[in-house]
Amino acid sequence: MPPPLTALSHPGAPGATPEAQWRAQELLLMREVMRLIGKSLAPGVVLREMLHLMSELLGLNRGRIVLLDAEAPDGLGMACICHAYGLTRAEVARGVYAVGEGVTGRVLATGQPILVQDIDAEPLFLARCVARAQLPPDTVAFMALPIEVNHHTVGVLACHRIRSRRRHLNDDMALLQILATLAGQILQLHGLLQEKTRELETRNALLTHALDAAAVRYGIIGSSSALLQALHELERVAPSQAGVLLLGESGTGKELFARALHLSSPRRDAPFIKVNCAAIPDSLLESELFGYERGAFTGAASARAGWFEQADGGTIFLDEIGDMPLAMQTKLLRTLQEGTVVRLGGKREVKVDVRLVTATHRDLEAEVARGRFRQDLYYRISVVPIHLPSLRERRDDIRTLALHFVNRANQANQRNVNLSPAALARLEAHPWPGNIRELGNVIERLVLLTDSTMVSAAELERFLPRGKAQASHMPELSHPAATLQPPADAPPVRAYLPADSHSLDELQQVLALHRGNQSRAAQALGLTVRQFGYRLKKAKHGA
Repeated sequence: MPPPLTALSHPGAPGATPEAQWRAQELLLMREVMRLIGKSLAPGVVLREMLHLMSELLGLNRGRIVLLDAEAPDGLGMACICHAYGLTRAEVARGVYAVGEGVTGRVLATGQPILVQDIDAEPLFLARCVARAQLPPDTVAFMALPIEVNHHTVGVLACHRIRSRRRHLNDDMALLQILATLAGQILQLHGLLQEKTRELETRNALLTHALDAAAVRYGIIGSSSALLQALHELERVAPSQAGVLLLGESGTGKELFARALHLSSPRRDAPFIKVNCAAIPDSLLESELFGYERGAFTGAASARAGWFEQADGGTIFLDEIGDMPLAMQTKLLRTLQEGTVVRLGGKREVKVDVRLVTATHRDLEAEVARGRFRQDLYYRISVVPIHLPSLRERRDDIRTLALHFVNRANQANQRNVNLSPAALARLEAHPWPGNIRELGNVIERLVLLTDSTMVSAAELERFLPRGKAQASHMPELSHPAATLQPPADAPPVRAYLPADSHSLDELQQVLALHRGNQSRAAQALGLTVRQFGYRLKKAKHGA
């Protein structure tokens, strides 16, 4: 805020000449105006305060800044008062001028300043804003100076002044010329700032549209800023050969992002191989990744190329790499360093050219500190880490995802289920510890088991995952323990479920629900495929 004007009214040494006092007032006015410009370039703030200081310090009253319509061609159109001090709202509203009309319009048309020494003797003076009867009975002067931007007259700085004041009119005109120039510079800088802002907004809109279109192209649903940021990072790194580590909670769509990375890379026409390290027994992982020769072990009747060989020229995606045993980590590191694989039971090195993409829900840095993950391998695979946002970080996408899953489930099961606005709002409020996978499973169960065509929020509650104590009251197919969250200080590992955690009826019900697909049935129960198969076999033998 500027200092109180009562403190600014009488600068200069006591006993100074009137001329010296006026000079001190001018310097004070300029100093205050420059201080305002240093704090803000907003015309509404600076220009009005400048008019205020003109009135209080120099007696240049009823100051106004008249600006042309920015859309009007040069020399045409109308102009109006945009900033004023000492005028009422009604007086400001009357201050509208055509170019060439009256004193103000003449300045706009010619770009030349005009000094009216006596408004009563000047036919051009319109007295449009303030009626003559509202002005002092003394002789009143009117000063109007052009405001220029890029050598074009865009406005007028004007004010009244009582002629009887002991100060030369030429001094006022010289000072107003400086202030009009400053006003033009402020307007020019503000216009440039607005133009730059519009350019940035347009560019951001185009980028958002491009990323949104890319998301649709890859089958990724959503347009939240967190999702678009992850997709932007993915597309930036896609053309390179750098190793990419996808980080995030389970169910955030790591496989979909890995495939999007492959499709946006130069390797898009080559194979994309996905391997879930947690779903393959440790004893089989080496032969699955690197292949085996005939006779390498009992049952190896013929040679088989591993996943790395099959991905040659393309991309291999190792999901849940944090579950890979240390011995296999060493062999994987050797393959990455040398670009070769040796099949199990073989001696010949096979050259492979693959882009490695990995994913994990574990904290690999913590795993390295505990000695469970090789540090050199961690640095090799995490050249570019990309965080995939949880559903809690992209709540704006929950409604879109829910409707997508409802449409897909309706088509797959010949149903016609819809979600009410209240049900969609309830879905947005749910924490979704299982993220997109959990949301998709809930929607699929709802579509299959509800008797309602329009699902209300109350009906939806029956299908939302609950704590263990409430599980018996719900038609849940996911085991309650699968949705429990670990303590905040615990490493992010899967919840432990005992081998007899699910009955035979429950396992068979889920399997039937997913049409015999063990992988999807296992996901619905929070199990790996291996765990699901073991429990199903054990339950059948125990029956």
